[in-house]
Amino acid sequence: MQTLIKNAIVVDTEPEPVVVGRADVRIEDGRIAEVGPGLAVADGTDVIDGSGRIVMPGFVDTHRHTWQAAIRATMGDATFAGYLERVLGRLAPAFRPEDVHAGNLAGALECLDAGVTTLLDWSHIQFTPEHTDATVEALRASGIRAVLGYCHGGQPSELAAETRRVHDAHFSSPGLVSMVLAALGPEIVPEEHALAELETARELGLPVTAHLGGHSPDSAAQGLAFLESRGFLTPGTTFIHANHYSDEQLKVIAGAGGGVSVSPIDEMTLGIGYPVTGRAQAAGMPVSLSADTVTCGPGDMFSLMRTAYTLERGRPDGAGLGFTTRDVLRMATIDGARVAGLGDVTGSLRPGKQADLVLLRTDCLGLAASYDPITAIVLNADTSAVDTVLVGGRVVKRGGRLVGQDVPAALDAVAAAARRVTAALS
Repeated sequence: MQTLIKNAIVVDTEPEPVVVGRADVRIEDGRIAEVGPGLAVADGTDVIDGSGRIVMPGFVDTHRHTWQAAIRATMGDATFAGYLERVLGRLAPAFRPEDVHAGNLAGALECLDAGVTTLLDWSHIQFTPEHTDATVEALRASGIRAVLGYCHGGQPSELAAETRRVHDAHFSSPGLVSMVLAALGPEIVPEEHALAELETARELGLPVTAHLGGHSPDSAAQGLAFLESRGFLTPGTTFIHANHYSDEQLKVIAGAGGGVSVSPIDEMTLGIGYPVTGRAQAAGMPVSLSADTVTCGPGDMFSLMRTAYTLERGRPDGAGLGFTTRDVLRMATIDGARVAGLGDVTGSLRPGKQADLVLLRTDCLGLAASYDPITAIVLNADTSAVDTVLVGGRVVKRGGRLVGQDVPAALDAVAAAARRVTAALS
């Protein structure tokens, strides 16, 4: 079946963000087949009227603890230490597998509703095999393109065997949901534990995503030395909250093929450090954006783009004044896909890629009469502009409403999980 988006304002991101202009996008077998003006309409084509719409690649979030949609807004005005104590110390142990399913499904649908078509679910709620099975089931049920960042939450002695079980049981063949290893890493757990994580990832051929560089300059240097000395500073490794690396250390990571995931709102509000956005870009590596957690921040890419842009432009040393809205849009799309290991799959409108697309309304007061569509996307748009969303060519939102989902049931389930889990706070 073909789908044809007609007469939209096309914004692409590869090799750099650019306004293509008014054109059509043809989709065949879930992939982008052609972009251009006046494309013919074949018999049986599903035509989506793009008039008054911007069509662009879907957003990519490279680090979100999706299960925490069930404990939203529990950590306002928090510190990082307070988050660790309350969320991971008190609330997480109260989650049953069915609560994880409810949080993951609601969180993934929240992403789709806001135009995030690809999600790296950094999931450190994997206490039992049943928790993991519920996580994967929810991601698949949502229809989002997801990468499960599997973080083993049981005994360290069980890490290798259980990670292998998850890989073999759920990811033995390609699909919309794939897997990486979410490592606690040498800055959080003892070196023996960190080494077991990395060796397991290497054995299974899994990329690694880890919270590295977000604690202190000394911790960042020690963790980087650990990776280098043991041969684990490898291409495709994602460094989350990499704020405490020096410019020279960032160049080392870039030279090794690493990338970073910046959570600009949580990094500032939790006191993790000033976002490394522009410094990492200058080092020559792909830079991506992430929501991290909705316990103390928003879950939409528009908020993240604006925050990243503002903080970089407002750097006290003035070094960020060359940072542009196009830089931010690239981070939210194609560079996010690269960091997630999906740069050849999604993130742009290049023919042959999966048709993960978003149509944004421009016929609303917040976006009307926009001179530059890219500036408007980054600085003016919000979730109310997200009209239509496609993942792999399949429409998951149309006319402002999610389709193919029982949204009321998902809301009831996550509300019930929230009531039960947050009882641990009383």
